[in-house]
Amino acid sequence: MKKFQIQLGVLFIFCSLLASPNLEAQEQKDLLGRWDITVTMDGKEVPSWLEVKLSGLRTLVGYFVAHNGSARPISQVHFDQGKVNFTIPPQWDDSDRDMVFEGNLEGERLSGSIVSSMGKTHSFTAVKAPLLLKDATPKWGKTIELFNGTNLDGWHADNAPNQWQVINGILTSKEAGANLISDQKFEDFKLHVEFRYPEGSNSGVYLRGRYEVQIEDNKGTPPSSIYFGGVYGFLTPNEMAVKSPGVWQTFDITLIGRRVTIIANGKEIICDQIIPGITGGALDSNEGQPGPLMLQGDHGAIEFRKIEVTPAR
Repeated sequence: MKKFQIQLGVLFIFCSLLASPNLEAQEQKDLLGRWDITVTMDGKEVPSWLEVKLSGLRTLVGYFVAHNGSARPISQVHFDQGKVNFTIPPQWDDSDRDMVFEGNLEGERLSGSIVSSMGKTHSFTAVKAPLLLKDATPKWGKTIELFNGTNLDGWHADNAPNQWQVINGILTSKEAGANLISDQKFEDFKLHVEFRYPEGSNSGVYLRGRYEVQIEDNKGTPPSSIYFGGVYGFLTPNEMAVKSPGVWQTFDITLIGRRVTIIANGKEIICDQIIPGITGGALDSNEGQPGPLMLQGDHGAIEFRKIEVTPAR
C-alpha cells in the first residue's frame, strides 16, 4: 500500500510538472495583445495604453503610452504566475527615476499600480482593447459644419479659463491654454479641417478624442510620427507635406474603426493604416465607444476656419 502511495505521489508530481508549462504558456498568451488602461491619478481617471508582444521563443517586449507623451518601447516585460512588471525611463518628467509598472492578470483583466518617474503611486485597471474591425465600407451621411463661424456653440473647453474665441469668423487660440472639445461624438467619419499657426507653434486634432494627428511647424524636417501629419508616436507620414507657418493648410481624414487615411495639403501621407492605440493626451481609453473631436490648445497658438465632419450612417 505504501509503495502504491509513493507511486501515486511521483505520478502527481510528474503530471504537475507537465501541466505547469502549459498553464504558464496559456497565461502568457492571455497577456499578449493591446490593453486599454484607466489610471486613477490625483482623484481623476486618466487614460493609458499597453501592448505586449512575444519576441522570439519566450521574451516579452512591448510599448507603453502614459497619460501624456508618445508610445515608448519596453525592452522586457517580466511575467510570472500572473504577475506583470516592467520599468521604462522617464520621458517628460524631470527625473532620473524609471517608471515602474506592476500588475496582476486575472482572466481578461489587468490591475495594479504605476509608480511614476516622480515617485507617485497610482492604481490602474485595464481591459483588452477592441479590434474595431468593420465588415463593409460605410455609407456616408450628411456633412456637418462643426464650427459655425460665429461663436463656440457646439464646443466646450476641457478646463478654465477658456482662451478660445471667434475673431472675424476664425476660431482662434492665441496662446497655450485649454483644449476645445466638440459636444457631438462620432464613430466612423470623414473630417475636413483648415488651420493656420504662427512660426514654431504646436497643436493637433484628436480623432474620437483619442488619436492625435499632429499639427506642428516642421517645415524642412523629415517625416516622423511625432511631426506634422503623424498619428502621434504611432504612424509616420510617407512624406513631409507641411507648408510654411502663417498660411492656411488642410487635413482630410477618414477614420473607419482603427483604419485611418490622412491627406495633408492635397497629398495622401498615410494610407489606410491601423492606429494601434490611444495617443498621449487622450480624453479616455474607451476605444470601443464613439468620441468627440478635440482641438489641442494647450501647446501653442492655432486658428481654424473650417471644421466639417461627414459621419457614417
